[in-house]
Amino acid sequence: MECPHLNSNVCITIDSSSFPHGSPSSWCCSVCRSNKSPWVCLTCLNVHCGRYVNAHAKQHYEDSQSQVTGGAGQKRCEEQEKNAQHLVCMDCSSYSLFCYRCDDFVVNDTKLGHVQKVRDRMTLQSMVSPSSQGGASALSAMGLRNLGNTCFMNAILQSLSNIQQFSCYFMELPAVALRSGKTAGRRMYHTRSQGDTSVSLVEELRKTLCYLWQGGPTAFSPDSLFYVVWKIMPSFRGYQQQDAHEFMRYLLDHLHRELQGGLNGAKHPALPVPPDSVKCSICSTVVTSIFGGVLQNEVNCLICGTESRKFDPFLDLSLDIPNQFRHKRAKDQEPGPTCTLRDCLCSFTDLEELDQAELYMCHRCKKRQKSTKKFWVQKLPKVLCLHLKRFHWTSYLRNKVTTYVEFPLRGLDMRGYLLQPEEALPDRWLYDLVAVVVHHGSGVGSGHYTAYGKREGRWYHFNDSTVTLTEEETVVKAKAYILFYTERSDKTTPETDTRR
Repeated sequence: MECPHLNSNVCITIDSSSFPHGSPSSWCCSVCRSNKSPWVCLTCLNVHCGRYVNAHAKQHYEDSQSQVTGGAGQKRCEEQEKNAQHLVCMDCSSYSLFCYRCDDFVVNDTKLGHVQKVRDRMTLQSMVSPSSQGGASALSAMGLRNLGNTCFMNAILQSLSNIQQFSCYFMELPAVALRSGKTAGRRMYHTRSQGDTSVSLVEELRKTLCYLWQGGPTAFSPDSLFYVVWKIMPSFRGYQQQDAHEFMRYLLDHLHRELQGGLNGAKHPALPVPPDSVKCSICSTVVTSIFGGVLQNEVNCLICGTESRKFDPFLDLSLDIPNQFRHKRAKDQEPGPTCTLRDCLCSFTDLEELDQAELYMCHRCKKRQKSTKKFWVQKLPKVLCLHLKRFHWTSYLRNKVTTYVEFPLRGLDMRGYLLQPEEALPDRWLYDLVAVVVHHGSGVGSGHYTAYGKREGRWYHFNDSTVTLTEEETVVKAKAYILFYTERSDKTTPETDTRR
């Protein structure tokens, strides 16, 4: 939005002595000394922490307003309020501008360009200061600003950005102007209060992925994408912690539907059409072309032997962690066997008898009967997304399964779960890991999400704004929540990982 308060709020005298020492992204709050989410007031140039740390930046604004309105007559109050300052602050990492009076991000500048002068000064100071993101070697990967418990979104975006065939498709799409006239070509922030419906999730994702692949010393703020998410996904409005897997499913579903409708104005290349058994609603977009697979669901009546088969399309597989691995052991007990990804996959595809609540309606017996169920993978996707079901409901709350699950970095062999493995080429059932989402903490409504991603042969740890190079040994020790595997593209069949 365009803010009317800039001319009375932005300091017109900016010199090197006005700011703290060091890179702006590492500045500390003048109240609590936290270096997380620093914001600088553009009136007094004092630094405070964001509302999702200790909210001292917001408190700074509120204190300035209480001094204006406290104990004054109405006319005097109106005059002071007209000249009130300390409304506008700037993110010290992304250089995004926010006005507390407007309660929104700001896209305009003063007539003399004072905001840009502040950005230029902060950029220069950042360039001459040591990097806070793990050294120059890590700068080829860029972090994402946390906009208030948005680590669930950041972890998914970073994972998707490292899936090359997915991110390249969006980055190669032509940019589109969502508006015309005076606002054409300007970066727009779509907020809760705007009634505009001409928003494009595809376009905002395209811009975000482009920024992430550019790399750089500062984190990118995905606020424009986040507000589009608020607009089209009501369940993700607000600043509470959300489930990263649920967000990923909503994101892919909305991207798929928007691409089907061609809302971004681009003509999309022809994509392979799935088998006839796949529902039409998931045909022919980059989402289903990359993530889409097909399960065969077999149900057998234990009374008359009638077999029922149906095909279920999927974008990811949700795997239970088997019960025998969930039990916590006392300190004096011997460690039990390690749960592996193969254990989870076998549990998903093994023959099981349905319980009383899931009795099968047998068409031959004309009533619900005891039955068995088994899944086979009929078609594997190009990118295999595996979700480990770490959260489950008890009588009163949702608990987390903290069991470590061992997973391979290379050569995940899916042949044993295929319906017709003999028809699959060797490179079509071997998968290599490209990204991992990890949940830290005890519950789905709390805690923190980070991601590991592989880019250009190196592994990075993405923790919101902070990106650091890491080792394979660190990645395999992670308690994975979501695993992304890409189909092996070469025609040879090297030795698979011994870890399963």
